[in-house]
Amino acid sequence: MSITVKLKYFGVIAEETGKAEETLELESNSADVNSIKAHCYETYSISDRESIQVAVNHQMGKAGALKDGDEVAFLPPFSGG
Repeated sequence: MSITVKLKYFGVIAEETGKAEETLELESNSADVNSIKAHCYETYSISDRESIQVAVNHQMGKAGALKDGDEVAFLPPFSGG
């Protein structure tokens, strides 16, 4: 059984991937946040991987299994003043 997830890229990550979003179809038994991150790091030349934040359905730091229709956002490091 497979699931579909939407990936969104922001800031410098969107520049490095060459796209703002994409949809992936994944095997449901292997679909989790870490596998999505690994897929993106292998597919694209994303720099500063240690500083990237990931949000699932607008919730920062969520880990674990993904389900059909989830949205995974890759956010660049934030700076404030």
